[in-house]
Amino acid sequence: MIRNQIALLQREVWEHRSIYVTPLVIALLVSLGALTGSLTLVVNDDIADLALLGVTNLGEVHRAAAVTGLLAGTLPFFLIPMAILITFYSLDALYAERKDRSILFWRSLPVTDADAVISKLLTAIVLIPLVTVLIIAMTQIIVMLISSGWLMARNASPWLLIWQPAPLFQVWVATAYLAIASAIWSAPFVGWYLFVSGFVKRNPLLMAFVPLVMLPMLERLFFGSHLFFTAIQGRMRDMPLVKAEDWASIKNMVEDPQSLGQQIDSVNLLSHLDIMGFMTDSGLYLGLMVCGLFVAAAIYVRRYRDDS
Repeated sequence: MIRNQIALLQREVWEHRSIYVTPLVIALLVSLGALTGSLTLVVNDDIADLALLGVTNLGEVHRAAAVTGLLAGTLPFFLIPMAILITFYSLDALYAERKDRSILFWRSLPVTDADAVISKLLTAIVLIPLVTVLIIAMTQIIVMLISSGWLMARNASPWLLIWQPAPLFQVWVATAYLAIASAIWSAPFVGWYLFVSGFVKRNPLLMAFVPLVMLPMLERLFFGSHLFFTAIQGRMRDMPLVKAEDWASIKNMVEDPQSLGQQIDSVNLLSHLDIMGFMTDSGLYLGLMVCGLFVAAAIYVRRYRDDS
């Protein structure tokens, strides 16, 4: 079972290069942006001197907050496209193999329909986030190296100003948590996308989103309620990933490190994550149950759906 899943996950990477190409392209753009920003500071000597003076005058805690903010500032550039990538991958996963008739080859192998669909689910909610996290870590190292080059050009110490205060392990663990937890939280949508991908004959993107738009409208029209809309909106918006009271601290860490206090915990991203709240949230397990129902339906339709 495990060996089959590993082989099937490798197959997904081979067949869907966007799993790693998309974050690599974003990494290139972020790295070029960091390089452009450094070159701009080098050209503008006054701005460069003021920027360096500001970093040098920060205390230990504020310096750690500044570096953490620099690293955390790269996350939205990856996590938002990751959500889009998961959506398009899930909608294409079962549809593409019927469209190009590769399903006939895979059915000739000792691989069950359940194994195939579960491998695609694991790819969406585990493999894609993990690949994204690895590329994020690589990008953050590159950004730090670019910043180090700028500091060396100003006769400053990269080790003292960047590498020593950088809480890399904390940032990477927090990034992995945010990426994987957000993907698991979206599991009901992933299960729905997989079912649509295995069922429809054409236009899976359209067929997946039309019901999500039409059902709330019909509910409002005939019943005067908006429970379905509230459930969808709440699922996308109210992810219990970060403690509600800590959002301001994280925002200040990125935008204004000097506004933080002198406690080192204030710049520890792990201390701001509500891991227990996420693990004990009833919405998590309700979502996994809904995902399981859609995945079971996707297995059924893959088993009996023809290749047309």
